[in-house]
Order: sequence, then C-alpha cells, then structure tokens
Amino acid sequence: MAMLESFIDQRLRLFATHRNNPNCDALSHLSPWLHTGQLSAQRVVRQVKREKNASESVASFTEELVVRRELADNFCFYNHKYDDVSGAYDWAKKTLQEHSKDSRQYLYTKAQLENGKTHDPLWNAAQRQLVSEGKMHGFLRMYWAKKILEWTASPEEALSIAIYLNDRLSLDGCDPNGYVGCMWSICGIHDQGWAERPIFGKIRFMNYAGCKRKFDVAQFERKYAAKKEISKKDTKTSV
Repeated sequence: MAMLESFIDQRLRLFATHRNNPNCDALSHLSPWLHTGQLSAQRVVRQVKREKNASESVASFTEELVVRRELADNFCFYNHKYDDVSGAYDWAKKTLQEHSKDSRQYLYTKAQLENGKTHDPLWNAAQRQLVSEGKMHGFLRMYWAKKILEWTASPEEALSIAIYLNDRLSLDGCDPNGYVGCMWSICGIHDQGWAERPIFGKIRFMNYAGCKRKFDVAQFERKYAAKKEISKKDTKTSV
C-alpha cells in the first residue's frame, strides 16, 4: 500500500509520457505485490482513478494493468504451450523457422548472458539491473529479450534462456506477464509481422540505435556500470 500511495502521489502523473524512459522513475513498481496476490489489480485501479489531475496517465496505466494483464492471463490459461515456440502464431513459427539457420555475428552461452558478459553495454546494464534489483525496466525487457534471440543459436534456445533468467532473477517471475513478455519479444505474440530481416524474420526488431533515440542510453549505462574488481594486492586481510 505504501508503494501504491507513492506511485499515486509522485509518479502517476509522469506515467503517460515517461513510462518508456528507463532513466525516469515513472512506473508503479507494483508487479511483485500483484504477482504474489498481496495487492489486487482491482484495488489499484480504484485507488488510481481517484486521482483527478492525471487523466491521461490513469487511462494508460489502467490499460496496461487491466487489458494487457488479462490478455497475458488468458494466453497462459488457454494456450498450454504458453512458454514454447510451438505456442506462437503460425506466421511467427514459419518466419522464425525460415531464419533459424541465419548467421549470427555473436553467440553467447546462458552463463555469459546471466553474468552480463556481452559486447553490448546497454544490454549488460539492463541485466545488472535485473540481478541487483530483482526487476528490469519494462522498455528494456523488450530490448533484452530480443537481443537474446539475436545472440543465441535458435529461437527455442533464446526463449528458454529468456524465461529462465526472468523466472530466476525477477521478483515478478513465473508470472503470465513474464511469459507473454518473452513470447511477444521473441515469438510475436499479440503483435503483427514487420519488415523481414535476418534472424528475426518478420518479428519486430529493436536495436541499440533505436534505444538511443528514445532515451539517454549513456546515463543508464553509467548507473548500472560494472563494478571494478578489487585486485588481491589492494585488499587487506584482517586478523
């Protein structure tokens, strides 16, 4: 309830215009409590709608909390392959299969990805946010999962790793929103076909340059920069 009240008082009015900016604190941060049932979506909507000076944000937030959340619930309830490429739409399965053997410039193991050891400083920063805070900004979750598709040997491996990392590290893991988020990013669930390109086929594409047009990437990278390891010679042993 304290987090909900702080959202209404401090962040709600920013939600409509700044929710896709990872450098701006405009999100509710309520997903762990919604996931575990300690807070109901219905209560949140009732409380949020009492705010009369942020109508655009109230509408945007309600759409995500109610419509998108229930789409995810229904997808996982009615589709027994909700966490598998075989559960994707026919057009998506076809395009992913056609491009499954495309050459990848980078290939990373699950361990390398989990430890944020890629060539991409933004992806590494997002992964460090997930590890250190138990959450990742929603906009970056899309970029994060799509890059796993680009950097692994197959769509099946990409989806498996994305779900593994999300469920293991996120406070709102093992949730329909998480499964559908990974399926949206990698398999095009609740999306449409886009211009065809290598690896992705007709799955929506995201890249580093596009993120730079959306927000200050360098600022986010600095915030979650890798901590320098202290060499043994710089440490003192207490006796």
